[in-house]
Amino acid sequence: MAKFKIEGMKKLQRDLKKLGDVPQRTVTAAARKGMNIASKDAKVKAPVQTGDLKKGIKLVGERTRTKGKKVYRVVFDRSMNDVFQKRNSLGDITGYYPVSQEYGFFTKNGKYIPGFYFIRDSLSNNKRKIEDTIVNEMSKRIDKELRG
Repeated sequence: MAKFKIEGMKKLQRDLKKLGDVPQRTVTAAARKGMNIASKDAKVKAPVQTGDLKKGIKLVGERTRTKGKKVYRVVFDRSMNDVFQKRNSLGDITGYYPVSQEYGFFTKNGKYIPGFYFIRDSLSNNKRKIEDTIVNEMSKRIDKELRG
């Protein structure tokens, strides 16, 4: 298991103790700002055939009852399912285009076409930048709350 240290985390923890409960808007804004990095990178790295794939990438926040927690996921817009779903000649749904581009697929003759892994890579390649952005944004907003 890899261990790493987030710089600025000690100061953030001290500030959180001073503040008490973290305002949810602070957590939400920091998490969104960090995940925007991954979302933008995924849009840049998405394979371009029609351009619809780039338009369909968006961030979705998890609904939680836990105060001080916010999780965002990079997903494909459900409103574009009519564009993304592949259908055969009978009209039956046979595949989902974004998933096949991310993970790969098998052709009719059984040949495997590897995926582009553009979402996975956007998260893993920007992990440090995302963490730093979240910590910095939280620190700024907590300092603002403590002053105001």
